[in-house]
Amino acid sequence: MPFADVGEIRCEPGRARVFEHGWQSWSPTGSYRWDDTPPRPATETIQVLAYRPETPIPDGTFQGEGLLAVEPGDGSVELWSAPDPLTVPSIRVRQERGRLVVSADGPVRHHRSEAGLGRALRDWAASLAPGRDFPAVPPMWCTWYGYWDKVTDADVLENLALSERLGLGADMFLIDDGYEAEIGDWLEIRPGFGSLRRAVDAVTDAGRRAGIWISPFLVGRRSRVFREHPDWLVGGAYAGHMWDQELAVLDVTHPDAAAHLVHVFETLARMGITHFKLDYLYAGALAGRRHEDLDPIAAYRLGLELIRRGAGAGATLHGSGAPMLPSIGLIDVMRVSPDIAPTLHPRSGDISQPSQLGARLTGAAREFLHARWWVNDPDCIIVRPEVEAREEWAAHIEGTGGLRGASDPIASLDAWGLETTRRLMVPTATDPS
Repeated sequence: MPFADVGEIRCEPGRARVFEHGWQSWSPTGSYRWDDTPPRPATETIQVLAYRPETPIPDGTFQGEGLLAVEPGDGSVELWSAPDPLTVPSIRVRQERGRLVVSADGPVRHHRSEAGLGRALRDWAASLAPGRDFPAVPPMWCTWYGYWDKVTDADVLENLALSERLGLGADMFLIDDGYEAEIGDWLEIRPGFGSLRRAVDAVTDAGRRAGIWISPFLVGRRSRVFREHPDWLVGGAYAGHMWDQELAVLDVTHPDAAAHLVHVFETLARMGITHFKLDYLYAGALAGRRHEDLDPIAAYRLGLELIRRGAGAGATLHGSGAPMLPSIGLIDVMRVSPDIAPTLHPRSGDISQPSQLGARLTGAAREFLHARWWVNDPDCIIVRPEVEAREEWAAHIEGTGGLRGASDPIASLDAWGLETTRRLMVPTATDPS
């Protein structure tokens, strides 16, 4: 749908600030002066992985996905937004002869507030929320930032024992990427990992909850699913290049692919897994040829509903790399920032990519979503000695109400890191700030 003008603001552009809300978890989000250069994708691949692929942003333009707000400089806020989670337009603002002109490629609602940006964002989020209660979520420990994709069942058992002995407070142990044989073959275990059942049984026998990472809509070209079921893939959809391979997208509108997806989650749930970290979810909303003629957002929501069917009503669905507005009402815990990393700055200079800086900036800008749409996940506590600016990262985590999850190898922590991790490992706040 082409962009059409939907409003204008008369002001001095030099005094204005624009709040851009990104498409998915990793998309940069924040407030910028008119003469700032907002974050933009460093490469075409990153455009797919971390921004909205269908609507690249022209130079000299600000753009929000489903939400854009302007502070003209007089204390008021002008906010344009999606009418509902199923219709998420891109919304732009440009300067034209001393005025700011807003345009969108779909229907929008306009709100005006005199209470400042923070209040305007909180009120807007509450107006679009499903009205759920969000009980406190206990803290977790995650394998990813200590063991990456070389994790083993022995690593899980070692850290389970250390957490118990040192009183770390982790209630759930999340086995992240690295257990699976290939991306898309979720029930086939990488031989170097060991036994998934052994790890899950150890966690549940200790009275803790077991969690697992899965990218349910991605299919790697090396996978058995890709080789044996090409009819299960979304035609023409390119999900990027990761794990040294091109990535395709599972077509959840295909009956057999849908049954396969439900079966994967039923099988994992029967093992005793109750927490599912669903990563790279942007893939489910990519455009392409599907078995049924569903638009991408409707197909994405169908995929989440199938996952819920398999995982069970009591399971925790934890989104990451996920389209934000289309996930409302279907996700329990949501990553609201790019990945943290041991480094302060991203290697590419693009703050959608792993770094402490990107995680802090976007996570803080989305704090207004916590306990309104879901439980926020600001990403993991990593404070081992080699982590740059670890004190600042710990302070950021402490300032959020969201999920607390440690991800250092516990044996790698020095005295400060252990004390800080133990102090930060508390349940989530239940009241929106």
